[in-house]
Amino acid sequence: MPKSIPLRRCVICGEMKPKTELIRAVRSPEGEISLDTTGKANGRGAYVCNSTGCLAKIRKSRRIEKSFGSKVPDKLFDDLDKLAPKGESDIHV
Repeated sequence: MPKSIPLRRCVICGEMKPKTELIRAVRSPEGEISLDTTGKANGRGAYVCNSTGCLAKIRKSRRIEKSFGSKVPDKLFDDLDKLAPKGESDIHV
């Protein structure tokens, strides 16, 4: 029997995609918000597509802040900008 692939929903576009295709931000039990490159950090997670469209909208839409129920530090958005697909236009909105 084939192993099931975990799906997660992007907080921006709402599409269900395999967990490995998304970028995870996590709020730790201590309240610290950061990117989770391993996908296994303890805490509340929010997922975003690794596409220019979703990454461009994340700062302006504030949906990730609504997911965590607190203000997201600018460092997280800067880290997301660094993960944007290469060769694409600047994603700042």
